[in-house]
Formats: sequence, C-alpha cells, structure tokens
Amino acid sequence: MALIRFLIVLLTFIGVLASASLVVLAVILMLRFPPILIAVSIAFVVFHWVLKRLPTIG
Repeated sequence: MALIRFLIVLLTFIGVLASASLVVLAVILMLRFPPILIAVSIAFVVFHWVLKRLPTIG
C-alpha cells in the first residue's frame, strides 16, 4: 500500500512540475513573439465575453 501511495505522489509531483514548466515556456514564448501575446489576449477577451453571455445555472 505504501508503494502505491508513493507512486501516486511521485506521478502527481511529475505532473505538477511538467505543467509549471509548460506555463513558464508559454509565458516566455508570448514575451518573445508579441503576436502570440495578442492572440492569447484576444482569446481571453472572447472567452470572458462568452461566459458573460451564457445563462446562469441554478
């Protein structure tokens, strides 16, 4: 049981480390290439607009 718990914790740590490095890489790419930053900004604005237009649940 301890081995399974260790493997789960190890895989979780590897996943968190990989996702954090992916976020850092994405930020570096956005700062290096401004069109990517503009495209991501427009995508966030459109996503926010769509979320505001959706009907609320409940």
